[in-house]
Amino acid sequence: MGDIKVFKTVVSIQSILQFDYKKSKIGLVPTMGALHEGHMTLVQRSIKENDCTIVSIFVNPIQFNNASDLENYPRNMEQDLQLLKEQGDVIVFAPSVSEVYPENFQTVKLELGQMGLVMEGKFREGHFDGVVNVVNRLFEIIHPAHAYFGLKDFQQLAVVQYMTKKFALDLKIVGCEIYREKSGLASSSRNQRLTESQLIEALVISQALKQAKISAIDKSIQEVIEEAKRIFAASSLELEYFQIVDPTTLMDLKEWKSGAHACLTAYCGEVRLLDNLQLKPA
Repeated sequence: MGDIKVFKTVVSIQSILQFDYKKSKIGLVPTMGALHEGHMTLVQRSIKENDCTIVSIFVNPIQFNNASDLENYPRNMEQDLQLLKEQGDVIVFAPSVSEVYPENFQTVKLELGQMGLVMEGKFREGHFDGVVNVVNRLFEIIHPAHAYFGLKDFQQLAVVQYMTKKFALDLKIVGCEIYREKSGLASSSRNQRLTESQLIEALVISQALKQAKISAIDKSIQEVIEEAKRIFAASSLELEYFQIVDPTTLMDLKEWKSGAHACLTAYCGEVRLLDNLQLKPA
């Protein structure tokens, strides 16, 4: 069992970092809580690569474009802390909304161009404005050397990497592989909202992606997309989008290229799930 320190204010977290970890290399794992094994792989990597690991737990209201989604987002701080204790020594930063966004807070604006208008940017208006502001704010507070993000949120990772470059921030963004359950389902905090039967129904997501990778060997992009749509049409899930994109620009591809990525979002009941898979070697 590790030692867990929990801080809820900016002043308290900055104080301990300034005095107890002044010359330490800090790793940051930003989360919205409802932690799972996927998060733990990020935490473990940070512990291995840094002197000090901070896990932020903050459900960021400004990245939700759906009030009920924000209200229903799973929260269980006690369970989160227990899971983190099993990993090793970790500092937890669990601020309130007023700590992250005080009265004098000045929002930052990053022009994402087409990157912010496709996929999640298209279906969740304002989402990436919220992501950019909360991640930049966490970086300002903690000043990490490394920040760890899961590849399940493929577009979010691309946006954060772009933001870091545009703002000339002095840290490294580390993308970590998707952690999947034995069933193939990508680990997600939202999985906690699924019933047992829905957990089985949701497997069509990873199955469709695996089939897309096989089909990409000898089929066109459009043929792969149409096949995926048929797979979802025969399931109980409602497909929101299935796109094959350039891994850097996130623009739709017409022809295959190295690193081509399939990205999708589908609803299982009222729960919105997203996943992705690289179809061509980088």
